[in-house]
Amino acid sequence: MCCGSVVILCRWNGENMATTEVADHLLTVDFVEEANVYGVKVPGHEGRIGMAALKLKENRDFDGKAMYQHVNNCLPSYARPRFIRIKDALGVTGTFKLLKVKLVEEGFNPAIIMDPLFFLENGKGYVPMTQEIFAAVIEGKLRL
Repeated sequence: MCCGSVVILCRWNGENMATTEVADHLLTVDFVEEANVYGVKVPGHEGRIGMAALKLKENRDFDGKAMYQHVNNCLPSYARPRFIRIKDALGVTGTFKLLKVKLVEEGFNPAIIMDPLFFLENGKGYVPMTQEIFAAVIEGKLRL
């Protein structure tokens, strides 16, 4: 998929991830209306891991298994968002560019984020993010 000029905003495990290309792929999922992809820091790791904030289409629910199938089929492993956050609206600037700074700062801590938050569990799909999963990621017990 070509999207014109690509800005690489995320580097994880030595791989560059073009966040705009990942967002374009997520927009092809039937329940996704808007997607904002960005990188968040994980203690003990170099770079930033992929995370997506999604606005769902009206009267649609997030389907973690369907999203997993889609990203597994369409994206290389390093480009698959490890965390997904569901928002009622995605913030934009006066020139309609998606806002990322606050999302990046908030990271993926379920104690801070009140929006529905999901974690990519290999083989199972996107599962609800819990404090236990968060602690395992931070402590390096859960491989990303």
